[in-house]
Amino acid sequence: MYLNINRKTVMFMELLVPAGDINSFYAAINNGADAIYLSGKMFGARSYAKNFTDDELKTVLKLGKIYGVKIYVTMNTLVKENEVEAFLKEVEFLYSLGVDAILMQDFGMISLCLKKYPNLTIHASTQVNSSSYETIKLLYEMGVKRVVLPREMSIDEIKKIDIPIEIEVFIHGALCVSYSGNCLFSSMLGGRSGNRGECVGSCRLPYKIYKDKTLIDEGYLLSMKELNTSSDIKTLPSNVVSLKIEGRMKSPSYVSFITKYYRKILDGEELSTKDLEDLKSMFYRGFTKGHLFNDSDLINKKSPNHLGSHLGKVIDVNDERIRIELDRPLLQGDGIRFKESNKGMIVNYLYDLKDNLINKGNPKQIVEVDNKVKLTSLDEVRKTTDKSLEITDFTITRKVPINIDVKARVGEVFTLSFSDLIHSVTYSGNVVEKSINNPISKERLISQLEKLGNTPFVSKHINVDMDEDIFIRIGDLNIARRTLSERLIGERLNDYKEPIINEVTFDKINTKDIIDLEDYQEVERNPFNIKDVLKDKSIASNLFRPTTDVIASYHLNVFNSYTAYYLYKLGYKAVTLSVELNNIELKELIESIRKRFGNIPIVIKTKSYVEVMIIKGNILNIDKDTPYTLVNVKNDKFKTYFDGRCTHINSSYSLDLDEKELEFDNVYFMGGKL
Repeated sequence: MYLNINRKTVMFMELLVPAGDINSFYAAINNGADAIYLSGKMFGARSYAKNFTDDELKTVLKLGKIYGVKIYVTMNTLVKENEVEAFLKEVEFLYSLGVDAILMQDFGMISLCLKKYPNLTIHASTQVNSSSYETIKLLYEMGVKRVVLPREMSIDEIKKIDIPIEIEVFIHGALCVSYSGNCLFSSMLGGRSGNRGECVGSCRLPYKIYKDKTLIDEGYLLSMKELNTSSDIKTLPSNVVSLKIEGRMKSPSYVSFITKYYRKILDGEELSTKDLEDLKSMFYRGFTKGHLFNDSDLINKKSPNHLGSHLGKVIDVNDERIRIELDRPLLQGDGIRFKESNKGMIVNYLYDLKDNLINKGNPKQIVEVDNKVKLTSLDEVRKTTDKSLEITDFTITRKVPINIDVKARVGEVFTLSFSDLIHSVTYSGNVVEKSINNPISKERLISQLEKLGNTPFVSKHINVDMDEDIFIRIGDLNIARRTLSERLIGERLNDYKEPIINEVTFDKINTKDIIDLEDYQEVERNPFNIKDVLKDKSIASNLFRPTTDVIASYHLNVFNSYTAYYLYKLGYKAVTLSVELNNIELKELIESIRKRFGNIPIVIKTKSYVEVMIIKGNILNIDKDTPYTLVNVKNDKFKTYFDGRCTHINSSYSLDLDEKELEFDNVYFMGGKL
């Protein structure tokens, strides 16, 4: 846990910060992150981030151990059958480096890795969609250390989780409108799967919604505001151990600011008005407290873009210049946006009213900027980037506080100890002699031992037990200090469990069960208590341990044979393969299942529409159980309805697979049902 020696009060929750590249990692380290989550070049749910090479992963894992920052690597995409070997190779690479945890989504890979790598800590990604109590209970029983809760879960629901598993919640950043792991919108609309780290943000586009042929509403109807719980995080229940900030696609400057912002809150420092305005300058789509705090104000249908913070107003405009009356400082190089026209620009040149170039305008000052955006009307001006908040120096400045103990008694061996509260190292020097004419003072001794500037350490407390009038060479003190610094670094680097790799065996399934799909009913999606909604024969979309006849729906994302096997072994009567796989991939997957695990009953969904989004609440403000049509700019039409609890959006086209290619024994085709 990050230690600020001067903190007033403490919330002992982990501050978990994103890093999409190495500079963002340094920004997080320097500004008080307790833990950092990041990804290698493969299998991370933000494939469009820069991410980390293998050499960079080695570096950050080493630095994490030295500076006491936990490193969690995200491998939270779904894994295709032909990728399993590469996935396990990457896991073993990270395992060998002492990674603190790996986040996973794919249930087959979670199950396999828990058995194969018993010392590996696995966190269940929010992509697992652990929205149900029974899901969380199952993950705990399997050996998952931590669950990242879906953003849809409320405080009241979190309080009901009496399972001894670590709980991680999102406290700030971009929000998905659909339950994570269950969103197929990007995949079905553009062929880029959010479950594969390729989401193109289809929810940030404009839509119209119709009831019959009547236009009901239009705008950015699915574009969520930014989550911001900074005023309320002290009310989070005590079973929450980790506070997560979204933002692996954000800049190092954003990571620096947002880490420092929440570090202040957790350390009991007061936020200033400037802090709050700067927060909006970093990124702002409008803020919401989200489902976590039951905030119903979730959508900004006017704009999906960064709106910035209030800066001033346009008081005059012509073809050449825009005249602005400032309410906040404006620097040359800042980014600004004109609210109503939605036009933005970088202020390359800033002028005073005497046409002098200036590098800063102050509150209440009137300044001019070049009219590069062809603005024609008066408008509010907002700051979208702040030059003063940009960081360019990524030298690590963080220090690990240590206790120093020194004993220097005449006739006894000189001893020096460094301790970081977990590790302790001791150096024994020469026998201390009485000084003849050049004794070392206590102050000089302390000053010399606290010269830790080029090390990761800083002296928090030094205890000196020494005689007066003793002689110790300054060079000997320097050697002792350097030796212990190196030893303590070594102790911190070795602070992880040795990897253990087990052989995992599987039994062959040879079931004679015959599935009649007509007997099965789909049940309510994502309830907190799954057992409350089960029928005699159910099609369920949530992960749990069935005790009745249940078919695993396509929302359980079966991409590989291991997921199919482990779901069947859990007790699902049959497993539905992912609707994101094409004919060739489905055929290869079925063949792999048959070869490796036997005749597990398989369901394939075809000749029907699929649910591409399930959204908590009635964000579109539509009537219950009434058909609506959501339409995008390409005139794709999505059947939409609200069931009283969730909003459901279905695909604009029907699946149409070549069933003849997929006719294997114990394979069933489902059409019509979602």
